[in-house]
Amino acid sequence: MKMIELSHKLRKEMKLVLNADRFDHTLGVAYTAANMAAVHDVSIEKALIAGFLHDCAKNLDHEEQIKICNKYGVEITDIEKRNPALIHAKAGMCLAEHKYGYDDPEILGAIRWHTTGHPGMNDLEKIVFIADFVEPNRKPLEHMDIIRKLAYADLDKCMLKILEDTIHYLNNIDKECDPMTWNTYEYYLKKEKENG
Repeated sequence: MKMIELSHKLRKEMKLVLNADRFDHTLGVAYTAANMAAVHDVSIEKALIAGFLHDCAKNLDHEEQIKICNKYGVEITDIEKRNPALIHAKAGMCLAEHKYGYDDPEILGAIRWHTTGHPGMNDLEKIVFIADFVEPNRKPLEHMDIIRKLAYADLDKCMLKILEDTIHYLNNIDKECDPMTWNTYEYYLKKEKENG
């Protein structure tokens, strides 16, 4: 399928399942991810698909997201049970494969890890994680200008800055941080020091 046809197909599908704000965000992520993929020599098609589908489960209620994960044997951690907003990434991965028919492991991984990240991410996973944070519809957070520049210059440095800011933000609002986010932060911090 040509890229333009693929984009139209995914737009139509997401418009049916997302509210207006989430749909705008999804368009922003899909096109930001595609642009980043072009710069970083990653499949633009895969970035577009993962960007369009990354939040495909977001507007389902949490019980429905949990049911989807249970149906496909995807474990939900205790922290996810306490913070249900994290579950949509796993539910989205299940829907991407079983409802929308994309079984590419890179695409599924990018959807699965777009909220917490994980140590040793591949470039597509990093791109979708970063695009979710920097897309133009996002309210500009502290350091957003620096992060947006890093998104096109150095994926690992960009990951580190986003993770650092995320952990700082969660601490400030006294919200629990997923251990995977901590592990990912420590991984990229160590990598930065080794390359420093």
